[in-house]
Parts: sequence; structure tokens; C-alpha cells
Amino acid sequence: MTSLSQTPLSVLDLAHVRQGGTIAEAFIGMVELARHAERLGYKRFWLAEHHNIPGVASAATAVLIGHVAGATQTIRVGSGGIMLPNHAPLVIAEQFGTLEALYPGRIDLGLGRAPGGDQAAARALRRDLARQGEDFPALVEELRGYLGPKQPGALVTAYPGVGSNVPIWLLGSSLFSAALAAELGLPFAFAAHFQPDYLMAALDVYRRSFRPSDALERPYSMAGVPVIAAETDEEARMLATTAQQLFLNLIRNRPQPLPPPVESADGLDWNDLERITVEAKMRRAVIGSREHVRQGLELFLEETQVDELMIVTTTYDHEARLRSYEIVAEMALEAHSA
Repeated sequence: MTSLSQTPLSVLDLAHVRQGGTIAEAFIGMVELARHAERLGYKRFWLAEHHNIPGVASAATAVLIGHVAGATQTIRVGSGGIMLPNHAPLVIAEQFGTLEALYPGRIDLGLGRAPGGDQAAARALRRDLARQGEDFPALVEELRGYLGPKQPGALVTAYPGVGSNVPIWLLGSSLFSAALAAELGLPFAFAAHFQPDYLMAALDVYRRSFRPSDALERPYSMAGVPVIAAETDEEARMLATTAQQLFLNLIRNRPQPLPPPVESADGLDWNDLERITVEAKMRRAVIGSREHVRQGLELFLEETQVDELMIVTTTYDHEARLRSYEIVAEMALEAHSA
């Protein structure tokens, strides 16, 4: 049996709005993808909190989690993640306590410490811009307290939330959250789908420093990885030009709705520095035909030894996206049967 056959696969979605499309259409596609992933055997379907980014409609993350959970039956649904410094921990506890009561045993709470948007959005979210996430550990502990057993003498209790014990993950793209997840004995997910540079260092810190807890006896790690699988390498590379344009627009500080692909990355209007920056963002991307993607994922698992893969597939064409997730699931099943 290969590593791919033994590794749970999950989905990360941002409810992308396509150029020429609508937010409502993005939500319809989100639900269709979640149901597709459930049928294919994916373990989780997570949504990410972002703000002030045209083309990303997942800002009201908890609302969408409830919508997806209500439209599916078995797949775990959660946040990848909720940006905790944007919110009062009590509010998050009440929201996710409510979700857990509605969909028991199916809700995950992944937490990040970035704003999920630019400084203007951070100000609008009433963040203290003088802080650089140093209060994140205290916020996590406060939130865990609200979701755990009722504390004697507590002046504030989350109703719903108390005693729900919603599983908490820490998410990150640097060493900070890896070290904190290890200290608290929580599962850790690394965002290699957009910031791969510190992947191996973060996993090393997490595993070396891990302390068993009531939540987790041993380290459990996940990595987000960009994947575009298609019938041919040429088709996959063409589909991937949408993600390349997405990153290009972000580094130019001109975010836009999801652009259609171009025939080749050679046709993109970028300078050398921009090209290098986009390529660095997508350095861990696995793009190609079935066999190419299988080999790429096997190599990624061999190198990282992560316990779970969070597949991130960004294409303009919805059917191509569904097909990509289908190809990956088929490969995993074939590997299991081999």
C-alpha cells in the first residue's frame, strides 16, 4: 500500500466568484463541490475567512459552514480557518457551539492569527493594528475555556458552546502556530498552498515540541497543497494559469474575481520578479495528468509525512474542478486496492 492510499484527503474552499459570475453562483458551486467530495470519500470540507478580496465570498465563514453542513450528511465541515483576532472568543464559541448542536460530531474549528485581509479591512474589523498576534495564545485559551466544561464561578458561559468540545486546530504558515499547537497538544495544519517556505521547519518544530493532551495523544499534522489534475499535463497546466493570475493580481495588490485561464503561462503579462514570486507561492503545487499528480502527491507525502492532505483546487471552470477532485479520489482508491 502506498502513502496516498493511507492518507485522508480533505477539501479547502474559498467560495471563489468567477469573472462574469455572481456570489450566489459561487455558493451554489460550493455546495455542489461539498456534496461531490462527500460522495468521493473526502474527510473534511473547510472554508477560509477572508475579507476585502473581490472574488472570495467566504467572509461569513460560520454561516457558510452551517449551509454546507445542512446540505451534506457525513463529511466534516469546518473553518480553515477562522481568524481568531478578528472576533471575540465568546462569539466564536457561541457560533460553533450552535453548529455542533445542529450537526453533532461533524464540525471542526480551525484557527488562524492573521487578519485575512489588508490593513483597511483589519481596521474595519476593529482590530488593534499595534498588535502582531502576540495575544493569540491567550485568545485560544479563552476560546477553549468557553467550549470546554462549565467552570465553577465563571461569570460568562457560552450558551450554546459550553461542553461542546468542538475540535480545535491551529493553522499557520510560519513557526508560531506550529510551536503553540505543540505546546497545547492540538492538531496543526500548515498553509503550504500559498506560503510553502516554512513547511518543513514548521512540521519539525511541531513534532519535536509536541506535548500530549486531553485533545491529542500524539502529533497530527495536515498540509494544504494546491492540486490540479486533468486528463493531460497540457490541460492541467492551462487550467493552472487561473491560479497563477490570481496570485499575480494579489501581489500587485489588485485582487480580482477568478480569471479564466489562458493557453499558457508564457502568455501572462508579468515581469521576472512577479513570475518568480508567483512560482514561489505555487512551489508545492501538483499539476498534471493522473500519473503525474499521483507521483507528485506520493513524493509530497514521503517528504512531509503529514497525516492528512487538504487539497486546494482553483480553476475557472467548475466542472474541471469537480473532475480534478474526482481524479485524486480515484487515484487514492486505486492505490488502496493495489
